[in-house]
Amino acid sequence: MTSDSLWIFGTSRSGKTTRLVSYFDAWLQVNNQVSGLFDNKNINNSQPQFINPNLNLHQKELGILLLAANDDNRRELADRVTTLTLGKYPIRVKTALGFFQDEVILFWPLLIDSLSIKAQFPVRLRPETEQELATKLWSSQLNSEVLRRVGMNENRLVRRILDLWQLAAYSGVSCEDITQILQSGLEDSSINLEPEFLGFLLLNWRNWCLEKGLLTYALITELYHQKLLPDCSYQQHLKHRYQGIIADDVDDYPAIAANLFAFLLDAGAVGAFSYNPHGAVRWGLGADPEYLYQLSGRCQVETLTSPPVNSLGYSLTEQMVELVTQPMTMLSLPSCVKPIQTNSRAQLLRQTAEIIIAGVQSGEVAADEVVIIAPGLDAIARYTLVEILTKQNIEVESLNEQRPLISSSVVRALLTLMALVYPGLGRLVDRDAVAEMLVVLSQYQTQNGEEKGFHHSKIDPVRAGLIADACFVPHPDTPNLLPVKTFERWDRIGYIATQAYEDILQWIEKQREEYHQRLLLTPIFLLYKAIQEFLCKDKNPSYQELAALRELLETAQHYWEVDTRLKQTNALLLSLHTPETLTITITEFIQLLRRGTISANPYPIRPIGSSRKAVTLATIFQYRASRKHHRWHFWLDIGSPLWAKGGAATLFGAPLFLRDRLGQPWTAADEQLAEEQRLQKIVADLLARVSDKLYLCHSDLAINGQEQIGPLLPLVHSCEVV
Repeated sequence: MTSDSLWIFGTSRSGKTTRLVSYFDAWLQVNNQVSGLFDNKNINNSQPQFINPNLNLHQKELGILLLAANDDNRRELADRVTTLTLGKYPIRVKTALGFFQDEVILFWPLLIDSLSIKAQFPVRLRPETEQELATKLWSSQLNSEVLRRVGMNENRLVRRILDLWQLAAYSGVSCEDITQILQSGLEDSSINLEPEFLGFLLLNWRNWCLEKGLLTYALITELYHQKLLPDCSYQQHLKHRYQGIIADDVDDYPAIAANLFAFLLDAGAVGAFSYNPHGAVRWGLGADPEYLYQLSGRCQVETLTSPPVNSLGYSLTEQMVELVTQPMTMLSLPSCVKPIQTNSRAQLLRQTAEIIIAGVQSGEVAADEVVIIAPGLDAIARYTLVEILTKQNIEVESLNEQRPLISSSVVRALLTLMALVYPGLGRLVDRDAVAEMLVVLSQYQTQNGEEKGFHHSKIDPVRAGLIADACFVPHPDTPNLLPVKTFERWDRIGYIATQAYEDILQWIEKQREEYHQRLLLTPIFLLYKAIQEFLCKDKNPSYQELAALRELLETAQHYWEVDTRLKQTNALLLSLHTPETLTITITEFIQLLRRGTISANPYPIRPIGSSRKAVTLATIFQYRASRKHHRWHFWLDIGSPLWAKGGAATLFGAPLFLRDRLGQPWTAADEQLAEEQRLQKIVADLLARVSDKLYLCHSDLAINGQEQIGPLLPLVHSCEVV
């Protein structure tokens, strides 16, 4: 038993991360000891007394592994640790999956020897690229008859099958054993496909990825746990590099993270782990909190009992959980919990927005102290709330909004431009797309006057439509734009719009010439040039536009990197950059974006500088994962049954891969119990993140017209009537 390690047990906002950082600070103090031993006389009584004398903390090498539950928390933890150390140490904070990925790539030569595969540098696959390639590989097996029997479209079925491998890798189950797990757990044949067939598809996909040197998240996870971690040579490196572990919110970690921690603890490392009993945000998405909790038996357990500062959770959690679990309980909630009840959802959205407007305009609350939380935010609700609030000069910020990249007009314009430059893409462009491209590419930014910084277009939508009608010539191979004088009444276009159109036309012609002269290297290079010429030359793009442009460039670079690797490893495609293969690749790239599977969410996803003074709009899952807190909470659609789901759909087969019940069937009783437990965690977690007022927003009818009678409805009935 490792008595030096600590297990910090505490609810939301109880100070777990702060305590972890204080332990890290104590560990750093040994850096100034010549002998490497910690002088207990210099330790304040409030500091932990479990310093490992073997910690190797040199100026250029910090032997502590720092992990966070997700990428947002990782950046926040890195900022706090960097501030603490004044930038003296090269701090690297990772998520568990990010650490596995770095290790697999770093020790790839070791894996090449153990797997006996071709020596080539690995290329990581994004989930959307993984799904596209797997769909092509399985196209003959997943025919129309199979899809009809399953009752879902091809994309959804492929994603579900790939997720099974990811869940198995997270739990430490090898790809070969997935069939056995499914055979023992899927008694009702939920997917209407034989487990042997699913196992065959996944093994085929895994072997194909290894042959091509492509790394998916599932393959990275499996290689790390099944091949790298058991390797003696790697174990020696791991023990030498890390003598300390700090892991925050381990209730959201996959099961194999516990195996990594156990190995380091066995090797003499000192650990500090935080665990939230009201957490487990990623349960059903790969997290295994019960398996991670077993590590607490190897540590000194410290329970943080202090209630969160300025939180309603301390006084309300017990009452509200009792109302949810025992609906017949006669309890009355205090005045800080207020109901908003309407008949229709449209009325509910308007009343919610009006209460926020009144609070902000009266100075009772600031915009950035308000959050609207919903189990699921449909486009109508999002648009309605944003429209009403912004008309009153109250900004709204959607938390980690996963909007499709193709929804950005600048992205659509660049794709149209690409279809006009490269031959063979005429079927991907039409009159409306050309008109939109002309408007977007002719935008400029005013430099003086009352509307300084406002974006205008030299070609307005009406003129763009006239030009597209008269000058656009559709063609399957070579769509073309004619000079503006082709339009009989071209003088009505105006000088400014005519000049802007001619500039776009000349630029396209120049790129075509460079393509035929083989001076235009790749489509990525074309995108860079177009962004520089049209989108950043006469204006400063907004943060949202920059995010979309960055994600477009990152996606394009990744797509062509994968495409090049596939052509290099395919004997039938020895000529890498023939016009025919390039046309096919660009077509598939544009179609991939148009399917809406890629979102504008580049790294980093947060703007630099102070946060916006805006009302936050978030789903339950997004808000809990971000670990934020606000003065005012608005729980939208409180009567929705989706509150029991946590705002995120559980992956198919996820309970089968939990370590404490591996391969056991998941019954309806199990599902009901899991939903009850999750609902209690959600209520307790969210209450810990609100300090002043909680508004329960309920409409009798949902957006589809059905009556809302979800599990949280008793809370509304227990509020004081205002």
